[in-house]
Parts: sequence; structure tokens; C-alpha cells
Amino acid sequence: MSTSLPTGVGPDAISESFHVYEVEVTNGDVRYYGEPLIDTDEVIQRVAPAFREHGYRVNLDYQTGEYVLVASERSIGVQGIPWTNIALFVLTVVSTLFAGARWYGLDPFSSPLELLAAWPFAAAVLGVLAVHESGHYVLSRYHDVAASLPYFIPLPNLLGTLGAVISMNDHIPSRRALFDIGVAGPLAGLVATIGVTAIGVSLPPVESPAVTGQISLGYPLLIRGVAMAMGQPLDYGPGMSVNPVVVGGWVGAFITFLNLLPVGQLDGAHVTKALVGRRIRIVQQLVPSALFGLAAYLYLFEDGRSVGVWALWGVLTLLFSRAGSAQTLDESPVGLGRQLVGLLTLLLGLLCFTPMPVVIGGG
Repeated sequence: MSTSLPTGVGPDAISESFHVYEVEVTNGDVRYYGEPLIDTDEVIQRVAPAFREHGYRVNLDYQTGEYVLVASERSIGVQGIPWTNIALFVLTVVSTLFAGARWYGLDPFSSPLELLAAWPFAAAVLGVLAVHESGHYVLSRYHDVAASLPYFIPLPNLLGTLGAVISMNDHIPSRRALFDIGVAGPLAGLVATIGVTAIGVSLPPVESPAVTGQISLGYPLLIRGVAMAMGQPLDYGPGMSVNPVVVGGWVGAFITFLNLLPVGQLDGAHVTKALVGRRIRIVQQLVPSALFGLAAYLYLFEDGRSVGVWALWGVLTLLFSRAGSAQTLDESPVGLGRQLVGLLTLLLGLLCFTPMPVVIGGG
């Protein structure tokens, strides 16, 4: 780690935005104590490009009554063995195997080896999640933005997971970079979703287990279109259900739609922010209202089926929107090509929507 001032970004280099009266180097971080000369929200946008050029990331903090601009060395690659990522992945493999066992009607508690027979379901779910997050990761590296490997989230539910995320602890250099990183995940995930669904509908159906027999999944147009193109049904009548691999495709479609909601730090917000800039604030205000409106419609006219799903996401998007969206150092608009890709992606996201994604009771 560096023990001296970063080359080219001494106090004089930031003097127009931040008046420095003391500099301290601690554990490789360079701390500039001083006073902002412009609005605090604009300081980072002004000084960060120079620091980024010399391999540093900066943050502006207010500590013990004074402002401090902290410069830390950027690291793009993975440092050491990512034990946390590995542990979470292994736990998610186990949780999705247990979830898959329920969809196949297996009993791993009486016969532990039966758990391994649920591997197609686990592979389908983990596959669509991994491809989605890999899209983000690859484009983050392409644009020289520090990003973590995917963190898979195990959960003991009927899917075995709450999804996966990557962490970007870095400044986004431009709206073009923000767009590319944001759109790459959903597009990659859509390809994986279509592939998994095509495989799933081609596999033989299974007997409906008692534990999942009262759960009815609502298939969006994307899943229905793939099944139709393959000449395969999604409904096999009483006592039978689609192969659980199809559920992996359903997971991919549902997660794609949710991620493309234009709020907070979701992929849809990155894409929309890159397209419309600060006007995303208006869009973010509409999303929770739309979801609460959908929940109200289902409660009044559809016997409350799936109302909990959209009421919960109405609350979540309300919280996400208040957390703010990603900021970029360069606010230059994206070109026409990216605008068209962005609109196409958002439209494909609508193909992943279904008003009643999960219905308990088979109704």
C-alpha cells in the first residue's frame, strides 16, 4: 500500500473544489482535512476523475466536526480466496437441493442420497442466477469498475434462495458504463431463462408432491412463449406438474422482472438512470404506487391471490427509492444505440411479468 501522497492529486490538484489544511496518510489511505468550496454533493463528482486516473477512490466524510476527503487505493481484481462467496454458494447449493427435493416429491431426511436426485432443479436455479450476476461482473471489469464476485443468498423456502447480488464499491465513470453494467445482467439472465425453460419443458412431467401440489405458479408470456415454441404444455392436469427445471426458468423470469423495476439500486434503475438522467426521480415515485394499485386490484377482484407479493414489493420499492440511485462521474447522455437496447430490455422485462406469480391453494 502507498505511504505517500498519490501522484498528481496533491492538495493543489483539488484546490478549486476542496480547501485542504491538513493531510494524513494512514494504512495506505490518504486523508485530506479541509472545507468544501462547492456544494458537498458535487465535490466527489469534481475530484474523483483525477483520483480514479491515478488508481484511487475518494469519499467525502464529516468526522468530529470537520470534513475529510479520504482517498483509498482501488483494487479491481479479487484479493485472496473469497471465502464468504464460496461459503454462501455452498449453502445455496444445499438449500436449493432441499427445495428441489420438495418439488420432486423426494424425502432426503429418510434417504439422504435422494437429495442428490434434485440436482437438475438446483442447477437450473443457480444457473440463471449465476449467468445474471456474471453479466454484471464481466461488464464491471470491462469498464474498470471494482466489483465483487456474486454473493448467493440461501433461504429455506420453496426455491431455496433469495437470489444473488454483486457489490460495486467504486465510482461509476459514466452513464454509458452504468447502462452497460446494469443491462448486462438482465439480458444475460434472459438468455439463461429461455435456455433453462426450453430444457425444462422438454423433460418429462412429475407427480405433484403434496407439499407443492397446492401451489400454482403463474407463468409470464416469456415462459409461455418458449413452451409454445417447443410444442410442450405447461399444464398436465390433476396429479401431474411440469418438470421442476421449468421452475428454474420461472425463477429467472420473475427475478428479471423484479430487477428491472426502475427504483433504487436495481438493474432497472441503472438502465433508466442512464437513459433519462436525473428525471429518474419522477419514475421512481410512480413504481410503488403502481405496485400498491396492483395489490389493491387483486384484493378486490381476484380474491386476494398474490396480493401479498405486490404489497411487499410496494413497500420494498418505496424504501429502495428513498435510498437513491447510482451516481456517475460523467453525466453525458448515452447514444441512440444504447437507448434502443435499453427500451428493448425494459420491454422484454414486461414479458417476464405476470399479475399472479404465486397462488397458494392451486386456484
